[in-house]
Amino acid sequence: MTLIDITAGPFNFKARFEDQSAAKTCAKFRSLLPYRERIIHVRWSGEGCWIPLGELDLGLGFENHTSYPAPGQFLLYPGGISETEILLAYGGVQFASKMGQLAGNHFLTVVEGNENLAALGKMVLWQGAQAIEFKIP
Repeated sequence: MTLIDITAGPFNFKARFEDQSAAKTCAKFRSLLPYRERIIHVRWSGEGCWIPLGELDLGLGFENHTSYPAPGQFLLYPGGISETEILLAYGGVQFASKMGQLAGNHFLTVVEGNENLAALGKMVLWQGAQAIEFKIP
């Protein structure tokens, strides 16, 4: 099991790569590490935060994709009918955009720090974008 360290706002998390079910997505994301960006609150999906990636083409298709991630699951939407993005569920989510329901590749699952997911989500909602960094320990 390969773990990754994630710092989002003032919170620290450890997440597991879902290599068995999303091998291509995990490999592509690893090639981007360390990865730094800002995370913002979702518009349509519910209790989630996202990293908009615009027209970025990562050369990925769908694998292990879902529209209903559980809290602590990261999805990577490879683009298509909506922009490329990374989504983190912190509560109830039905992944969607202005184009309608989407499905993203579940490639990371938070395994440490889950108790801070809702606090992160509320911070992003009420205080705005927060820095996020992904790195291999």
